[in-house]
Amino acid sequence: QLQASGGGLAQAGGSLRLSCAASGRSFNTNCMGWFRQAPGKPREFVASINWSGSGTRYADSVKGRFTISRDNAEITVYLQMNSLQPEDTAVYYCALSRRYWPVGPAEADFSSWGQGTQVTVSS
Repeated sequence: QLQASGGGLAQAGGSLRLSCAASGRSFNTNCMGWFRQAPGKPREFVASINWSGSGTRYADSVKGRFTISRDNAEITVYLQMNSLQPEDTAVYYCALSRRYWPVGPAEADFSSWGQGTQVTVSS
């Protein structure tokens, strides 16, 4: 089970950090990812990370602004979002993959999904 939190309202140029708490013994060996879905648009890949945190992938639209990380001791994956823009407004979802690294950007790489957390960026 995945529980995402940390969404909210931010101004353009601001920052937010999303968290995704996982339950289950397999978390530490699983790749994780974040996706987002804006109103009227399909869900899109944001970032992914391997089990150790040594490997990451990012969508071009967030590269250099967002950072994915994980704390296996806390069984949590994070998405630090800096320099937020109105186009980052979306519901953000965390996801777990049972595939070997690399995973993403395909949704099909991920088999478990958390509930979304809303991020709204005002201009």
